Amino acid sequence: MCIRDRFNAKNFSSVISPWIVTVDALEPFRVNLPTQDPEPLPYLRDPKLSSFDINLEVLIQPAGSNKAETIVQSNFRHLYWSIAQQLAHHTVTGCNMNPGDLLGTGTISGPEKQSYGSLLELSWGGKESIKLSNGEERTFLKDGDVVIMRGYAEKQGVRIGFGECRSGVKPALPLSEFQ
Repeated sequence: MCIRDRFNAKNFSSVISPWIVTVDALEPFRVNLPTQDPEPLPYLRDPKLSSFDINLEVLIQPAGSNKAETIVQSNFRHLYWSIAQQLAHHTVTGCNMNPGDLLGTGTISGPEKQSYGSLLELSWGGKESIKLSNGEERTFLKDGDVVIMRGYAEKQGVRIGFGECRSGVKPALPLSEFQ
């Protein structure tokens, strides 16, 4: 498992679900995070050190296929940094947050390979292919692939869904378009 920076590439190809789920609605799904080692700097220490038990799934639908295939099943509880720590880190240099601002958590990877949160991790940097049921292989996304992300919290018969995020990869424009 790799611990990645919390704010890499949030300005590139971001997709959000149409659903808004409040922190209050997630409270029954709160879980403790493990002790952080090494201990964070004082401004990042979180006495509550908690997250939420939210199941996450990532699927790929290859170009020309009508079937999407699950490649990742992880959980929001695998975050290394709590949301409070991420907010503190973001604002410590004076970057203000305003109502409606969005923050991305970054890659959420679990301890087992099937719970790694990025193709870079799943393919060990492009060295190992991911085999899809239609015979195709992936180390990285290809033109025409569709990525689907789903998330939900479920406990004692109560389920809160986050909707579905779906986005496709388009071919790059030829360089002549920019000259």
